[in-house]
Amino acid sequence: MLSAFVPALRTPDLRRKILGTLGLLVLYRLGAALPSPGVDYPAVRTCVAIASGGESAGIYQLINLFSGGAMLHLSVFAIGITPYITAGIIIQLLTVVIPRFEELRKEGQTGQTKITQYTRYLTMALAVLQGSTLVALAARRQLLPGCPESILADTSLFGMIVLVLVLTAGAALVMWFGELITERGIGNGMSLLIFAGIAAQAPTQGKALLDRNALLFAGVCVAVFAVIVGVVFVEQGQRRIPVQYAKRVVGRKMYGGSSTYLPLKVNQAGVIPVIFASSLLYLPNLLAQLTQRDPGHQTRWQAWIHQYLVSPTSPVYVTIYFTLIVFFTYFYVAITVNPQERADEMRKFGGFIPGYRPGKPTADYLNYVLSRITLPGALYLGAVVVLPNLFLGAGTGGVAPGLAFGGTSVLIVVSVALDTVKQLESQVMNRNYEGFLR
Repeated sequence: MLSAFVPALRTPDLRRKILGTLGLLVLYRLGAALPSPGVDYPAVRTCVAIASGGESAGIYQLINLFSGGAMLHLSVFAIGITPYITAGIIIQLLTVVIPRFEELRKEGQTGQTKITQYTRYLTMALAVLQGSTLVALAARRQLLPGCPESILADTSLFGMIVLVLVLTAGAALVMWFGELITERGIGNGMSLLIFAGIAAQAPTQGKALLDRNALLFAGVCVAVFAVIVGVVFVEQGQRRIPVQYAKRVVGRKMYGGSSTYLPLKVNQAGVIPVIFASSLLYLPNLLAQLTQRDPGHQTRWQAWIHQYLVSPTSPVYVTIYFTLIVFFTYFYVAITVNPQERADEMRKFGGFIPGYRPGKPTADYLNYVLSRITLPGALYLGAVVVLPNLFLGAGTGGVAPGLAFGGTSVLIVVSVALDTVKQLESQVMNRNYEGFLR
């Protein structure tokens, strides 16, 4: 597999794409470590150390995951790629609800350009909202609970406005990086940025886990390897539905008459349900922090949220998280995969599934198969995300020490790596070179 990278690097076009992508990833990691104006970084490091060792470490490591460790440090790229992902998901949902977006989606490249423009506008609005929320929590000393120090050196109105603008500009720059990687790099830009953030945290968290307990570190490595094998097996799994194309005579040439298949992946939704569920599960804790006036006093419902919806080892947390992942898997597959459209496309080009008439019978059959394979895909996502974090927490006294070794991180890293290898492989094979997977 790795030997096929040599001919890829010898091709000027592919070499330029690969090196350009690596350069943008390096810039992204530099921005994640670049200090923001008005932030007291010695105090930030102290507060992060306190929060990471507390009982609420799991939820804060979870929200810090998608920014590559930059969010809790309030660096320039603290917001990261989260607003763009959220905006893309919202726009995708609106295409089902609003007819105008559905029309744009069917217009081809022109409509897609317009949808991308709307996504950028919504990303900026969400970046301002998220940046303002982070700064407000930091000013009230609630971004990292349990720390007595103030992480903002300048708490004036002008200083906080400047900080919000810097965070928003950082989110815009990260969005631009992702689009450049997608358009001019090796593709899959947004996912590669998340991949880089998670991979950058793995050595530090692995060293901390090794210092804590060497035997536990070895057990975690074995468990992570088993999870990787399982993720690769399921992510590559698909249900292949045979499709037969009838023969057509156009002029003096005959077209069709071939047999192919329609692949339906077991995990049709990818990691989107995990992002949905984790974001929704964090909202109650965020609401409790914003409405808490006295850091040392909590109301009954705030105490309940802190007790049951913060720790990843809580039975309530695990149950709700798993249920949300299953629900959002079905929900996302239902709005993104339209069996009726697939059936209409096959009928348009003279295709049919053996044993089923074109049109509605074909759509009903596709819907039946899709509903059957979505259940194991949803259960797989929930198990991969919840169980490793639960075992990590149980083995370390109730605190998940290394989220880079958790189920969410492994799922994202392996999925992105597989997609990236497939894209590189297709580009190499288009240039008559040997593929990655033999």
